[in-house]
Amino acid sequence: MGDRTRAVVAPLALALVLVGLWQLVVSTAGWPDFVLPGPRSVAARLVQDLADRSTWTHLGVTLTEALGGCLLGAVAGVPLAVAIHESRWFSAAANPFLGATQAIPAIALAPLLVLWVGYGMTGVMLLCALMVFFPILVSTLVGLRHVDPEVIDAARMDGAGRWAQLVWIEVPLALPSTLAGLRNGFTLSITGAVVGEMVMGGEGLGQVLSVQRDAVDTRGMFSTIILLCAVASTIYTVLRAVERRSKLVAAQLRDA
Repeated sequence: MGDRTRAVVAPLALALVLVGLWQLVVSTAGWPDFVLPGPRSVAARLVQDLADRSTWTHLGVTLTEALGGCLLGAVAGVPLAVAIHESRWFSAAANPFLGATQAIPAIALAPLLVLWVGYGMTGVMLLCALMVFFPILVSTLVGLRHVDPEVIDAARMDGAGRWAQLVWIEVPLALPSTLAGLRNGFTLSITGAVVGEMVMGGEGLGQVLSVQRDAVDTRGMFSTIILLCAVASTIYTVLRAVERRSKLVAAQLRDA
């Protein structure tokens, strides 16, 4: 069985096992539908939601917030990673504060963002950016620090200055690591968008989940969560493919 076939069959097999276990729990526990609905009823609700145009509108808002937040996190994280890589003094000064940023839960930042920028998409994007900033920065920094020294030495012997080495060699070779950070960051960004909408309001799927929670619409909540998981998984897979392609390009550059 080839890698491509395995990449399709293995997730489907695991999904079937999980659905089977889900159905087994529903059948044996005897819980009411509003506590734990069965796979069939959730699947029927998901089909119903997908046929509703408003679902796609809400999804578009959530994805816009997630993408905007991820781009903001990258715009801040990548240059900062380069600065830390280039300056030992700046690295020593920034490292303790970078670790501290991960100790603050997103749910605690949301009320502050409401006070500073108000409700709506801007605040949600900023929350997403704060969540993805650290993974993108760390991945980029790891990529820069693991560039083959022999490649750098060869460029130096050819007369390349420090700026040329950074722009034309180190950053391109670190691109796969940066893309790995973006891949993980984007999935986190979707989580941040949902959490942000549930706390700060909005028009995306996070707000839909809040309405469904208040209405004790468990089937609807399962449907929305499954949709979010499917979208996040698809984006993760696509970015993974782009990352693999970038590794091939980086290998060609390294061997050139």
